[in-house]
Amino acid sequence: MLKILWHRLLVSIPLIILVSAITYLLQALVPGDPARTLLGVNASQEQYEQLRVAMNLDAPFLTRYGDYLGGLLHGDLGDSIFTSIPVATSVLQRLPVTLALMVGTVVLAATIGIVFGVISATRGQRISKAVDALSMVGFSLPNFWLGLVLVSILAISLPLFPATGYTRFGDSPSAWLLCLILPWAALALHGLASIAKVTRDSMKTTLDMDYIRTLRAAGVKRSSIVWRHALKNAGIPILTMTGLTMIHCLSGTVLIENVFALPGLGTLAVGAINNHDTPVTQGVVLTFTVIVVIINLIVDMAYTVLNPKVRLS
Repeated sequence: MLKILWHRLLVSIPLIILVSAITYLLQALVPGDPARTLLGVNASQEQYEQLRVAMNLDAPFLTRYGDYLGGLLHGDLGDSIFTSIPVATSVLQRLPVTLALMVGTVVLAATIGIVFGVISATRGQRISKAVDALSMVGFSLPNFWLGLVLVSILAISLPLFPATGYTRFGDSPSAWLLCLILPWAALALHGLASIAKVTRDSMKTTLDMDYIRTLRAAGVKRSSIVWRHALKNAGIPILTMTGLTMIHCLSGTVLIENVFALPGLGTLAVGAINNHDTPVTQGVVLTFTVIVVIINLIVDMAYTVLNPKVRLS
């Protein structure tokens, strides 16, 4: 297992560098100029040119990226162009919000999705059709639109939850939970539908296997067959979809955080892109990339736990 871990980590290093290069290039191609944004439209051309030199924006693209990459290899993500705050500090301050949103969403989607999927695989066609309908709805509704609908109904018409804002867990656990329920619900629907559908299909295949018939003939309880034996053996597709759901949540947080005004990495990224703050944009994208790498690594390790016969190359 340690060999697999080191192999995955070594493969991830070129990926992170490639992502940083693509992000830096795309940011450079975005219309606008951070120097002009800082000075405003009333600044003179001389002031503008001086600020560009001071910010090293007059240097060639490859030179600027080389300087950034050199700092990155030494663990320096740079400073924000607009606030002069170290990017690492900004990322670490906002990371807990995004992680809370992601983890809560995946726990909600996986728990309900697996239960729905198992029940639909064992209880007949009506529930199975309901899962298909749920999947269609989950795939078709944008999470940001669903978030706006939930705010309109459950935060404005029925003031049960706060519409926007965030409370830290350390300040008030109950307020922290209340401010995340609507974002979790808005973000979880797509993943819930996907996990339920995959669970149902995988469980149906597993329940038709010979060893399940042997367990039934031996008088093993139905609940034990379904939840202990069949679900474990059907777990690899479910685990794969859960990992994909978490990665999907990562991109969804950008929209959901802006809908609910949550101070996470998504809102930080949007503000940085609007202001052409390249160091902050790079820092957020690299953080997202590292999170994706970690998720894939956890899923790979979990494969060997569910089925020791699985050997990852």
